[in-house]
Parts: sequence; C-alpha cells; structure tokens
Amino acid sequence: MSAEDVYKQLVQSEDSVGLATVYRVLTQFESAGIVERHNFDDGHSVYELAAETHHDHMVDVDTGSVIEFINERIEDLQKEIAEEHGFELVDHELVLYVRKKV
Repeated sequence: MSAEDVYKQLVQSEDSVGLATVYRVLTQFESAGIVERHNFDDGHSVYELAAETHHDHMVDVDTGSVIEFINERIEDLQKEIAEEHGFELVDHELVLYVRKKV
C-alpha cells in the first residue's frame, strides 16, 4: 500500500489522522524494520510488512499489480555474480516489469 492508500483507509474508517502523520509513522515503521518501502517504476513509494523470507517482485505494466515471488536459482545466481566480481552480496532488490502474454 502507498501512504495515500493507508490514509484513505483511515478516512473511510472515520479515524482522524492526517496524511503527514501517516508518512511519519510509516517512516518510523521502516526504521524499526516493521515495514519495507519499495519504489517501483511510477516513482511513488509503496510499503509492505517486513517479511522474514526474502522475495522479489513482478509489476504488471498494464494493471500496476505487484506479484511477489521466490526463486532460489535467481538468488544463487546473484550471489555467484557478486562473488565473480570479488564481492559478497549483502542485500538486493529485484523487480521484473511484466505484461500478460496474449
């Protein structure tokens, strides 16, 4: 969800919270490791609850929907590539932009 999505949910539930408060709390949650922030192609941030298991994302370019996936081959390959260049992989974020086949 984006900060605006969270704000709209709060307004619909008749809670009186300002958008600035939503941003501030999400920033605090991110710092505390409760949520993770992602910036996809459209430029605005979306948040998801921090997961114990790493996963990557696919973004449908036609609908904007985000699909989470886990693929051990991709994980292994990224580690191998980092090692081939003399590095240790400490973190990464992979986003595939996709479109349904017709």
